[in-house]
Amino acid sequence: MSLKRQLFVASLLMLLIPWAGLQFVLELDTALREQSTSQLNAQASRMALALANQLPVMDSRETLYATTLSRALNIDGYGDDWPGYDDTDTPTETTNEPIQWQAAVHGSSLYLLIRVQVESPVYFDPGQPNRPFEHLRMYWQSGEGLHERHIRTPAPGPVVGWRPGREPAADYRITGVWQATGRGYQLELQLPRLEENSLFSFAVHRPVPEGAGVEPGTTRPVAGPAINPRMLRLVTRLPRLEENLAASLVPGQHVRILTPEGWILADSHIPATKVQTDFEAMSPLEIVEQISLNGLRALVRYFQPLPLQLPETEARITPGQLGEQAIVRHGEADAQLMVAHDLPAGHVLMLEQSLEQILALSGNTLGSVITRSTLLILGLMLVLLGYASWLSWRIARLQRAVRASVDDDGRIIAAMPPSKARDELGDLSRQFSLMVDNLQGYTRYLESFARRLSHELKTPVAVVRSSLENLSHDTRPEQQAIYIHRAHQATDRLSQILQGMSEAARLEQSFDQAEKEVFDLAIVAAQAAEAYQELSPQHRIRYVGPANGCTLNGSPELLVQLLDKLVDNARDFTPHQGRIEVELKHQGGGLELSVFNEGSSLPTDLAGEIFSPFVSIRDGTDQGHLGQGLLIVRLIAEYHGGAVQAFNDTASGGVRFRVTLPENGRS
Repeated sequence: MSLKRQLFVASLLMLLIPWAGLQFVLELDTALREQSTSQLNAQASRMALALANQLPVMDSRETLYATTLSRALNIDGYGDDWPGYDDTDTPTETTNEPIQWQAAVHGSSLYLLIRVQVESPVYFDPGQPNRPFEHLRMYWQSGEGLHERHIRTPAPGPVVGWRPGREPAADYRITGVWQATGRGYQLELQLPRLEENSLFSFAVHRPVPEGAGVEPGTTRPVAGPAINPRMLRLVTRLPRLEENLAASLVPGQHVRILTPEGWILADSHIPATKVQTDFEAMSPLEIVEQISLNGLRALVRYFQPLPLQLPETEARITPGQLGEQAIVRHGEADAQLMVAHDLPAGHVLMLEQSLEQILALSGNTLGSVITRSTLLILGLMLVLLGYASWLSWRIARLQRAVRASVDDDGRIIAAMPPSKARDELGDLSRQFSLMVDNLQGYTRYLESFARRLSHELKTPVAVVRSSLENLSHDTRPEQQAIYIHRAHQATDRLSQILQGMSEAARLEQSFDQAEKEVFDLAIVAAQAAEAYQELSPQHRIRYVGPANGCTLNGSPELLVQLLDKLVDNARDFTPHQGRIEVELKHQGGGLELSVFNEGSSLPTDLAGEIFSPFVSIRDGTDQGHLGQGLLIVRLIAEYHGGAVQAFNDTASGGVRFRVTLPENGRS
C-alpha cells in the first residue's frame, strides 16, 4: 500500500468524529422536519375548514387571470411598467397568434394590455361613421345584466369606452391609449374593477374584406376570447381571503389558495424573524462557535432532499406538480417545507414553513457532538503520533543509505540497498538507486563519446595526410587538383564536426540563460509548417492539429529549432512531392508533437541510437550530417521535461518522430 493511501486510511479514522456528529444532526433534522410536516398538515386542515364557505364557485369556463399589482399603472399605451412585459417591437419569428393580452388589478381598477398583430388597421372615420373600422368590443356580466363597450379611434392616441347603439355614448369610466407598433397596434385600458368572480371577455373586430362571402360594409370578430360563445371567468387574488388567512399564520409561514387550473386566489405570508449576528460584540470562542454552526447548517441543507423547483412567478402554480408534502423552492428563494391540502371545487391550499428554525435547532447539537468526541480525538492523536514516528525512522534509514552510497566528491562508492516497500518512500529509495545507475551510465557514455569522436576525427585527418603526401609526390596538375579537393573536403568535415559539437555545447549552455514563457504551441507549429512549405515547394508540408489551445511553458525559439531539425531531417528522406506532416494533439494529459515523412523506413536496430552524437543513417556520400541534429532535438525535448522517439509508421507508410511534452509546463 502506498504512503499516500496509508495516510488516507489514517485520516479516515479522524473522519469518524465529524461523521458521527453529522449523522446525529441529520437524524435530528429529519425528525424535526417530520414533526413540522405533521403540524403543518393539522394547521392546513383547520384553515381548510374555515375556508369551506368562502371560496368562489368555479365551473368549466376558461379563466382570464388578472395579476395583482403593488402600484397603479401609468396608462400611456406602451406597457413598459407591466410585469413581465416584452417590449420587442419586431418579433424574431412570425407568430400565428394575432392577439396577445394581459390583465391586472390594483385598488378599484382593472387594467388591460392588448397587443394586436395586423398589417394595415382601418381606423374609425368620423366623417363616415357607417364605414367599417377596426375596433375592440368588451363584454362583462354583473348583477345588472350583460354590458358591452366598444373601443374605437380615428388615429393612435387616447381612447374612451363607447356604449353601442344607434346613438353611441361615451363611457368615461373606461379610458386608455391606442398606440401603433411595427406589427399593428397596442391598447392599454383602465376600467372599473368588476365584482368578484365576474364573467368578462373581449374580441377584436375588423372590416369584412370583399369576396369573403359576407355582406360587405360589416365587421366580424377575428381574435380574442369573445370568439368563444362562453365568456371567460375573471379570476384575481381576493383580499378578503388573504386577510382571513394571514390571521392564522405564524412568522416564517406562507399560504396560497390555488384554483383548479393553478391560478392564485390568495397569497399571504409573514416573514421569518432574522437575528443579525454582531461579531464585534462576540468573544473569539463565540465567533468560532457561530462559524461552526453556520457550517453545520450548510451541511444540513446539502444532505436534505432536493427541493421541488417551482416558478418564481406569483400568478400560477400547476397543482399537478405538487405532492402532498415536499421541500420546495420558488426561483432563487430559500427552501420551504410545504404541505398541500385539497379544498372544495378543486381548489388547493399550499402551506409553507421556513426551514431556518429547524436548521437552528439542529445546529445547537454541535456542542454535545464535540464533547462526546474528545476522548476519541485523544486516542486518534496517539495513533497518528506513533505512525509519524515510524515514518521518521524510515526516512532516517533512507538518508543513511544515500550517504553510504556517494562520497563527498560525488563518486559512487557502493550500490543502494534494494527496497521492497510499495509506498512513496520505497519509490524514493528506488529512484535514488536508479540515479546511481544513471550516473554510472553517464560515465560510460562519456567514455563512448570519446571513442566516437576519435573515430570521427581519424578519417578526415587520414584523408588530409594522404592527400598531402600524394600532392608532394605527384607533379601532374590534374592529380594535384584532386588531392587538394580531397584535402578541402576532409578539412570541411573536421570543421563540421567541431561546429556540431560547438552547437550542441552552446545549446546546453543556453538552457541556463533561457527564459521560459507560456505560449501556444499550436500557433508556433502552424506558422513554422507554413514557412517550411514556402522554403521547400518540392515537398508537401502541412500542419495537422488544433488552431490554438495547446499552452506550453517553455522557450518558443528552442521549440522552433527542434522543429527545424526534425523537418530538415524529414526533407532528406522524403521523395519529390512527398508528404511531410507536423502534427500536434493532446495526449494523456500532455502534448504530443510529431513530424511524419513519407519515404524509406528506419532501421529497427538504430531506432534508439539515432539521438546520440555521431550517429547517422545517411549513406557515406552525404558528408553534411554528423548525427548532431537529432541530438539537439533530444536535448531540447529533455529541457522542456519531455522525451523524443522515432519509429516506422506502417499505417501511413513512412517514419514518425514523436516528441511528448507536459502541457503548460506540468511534468
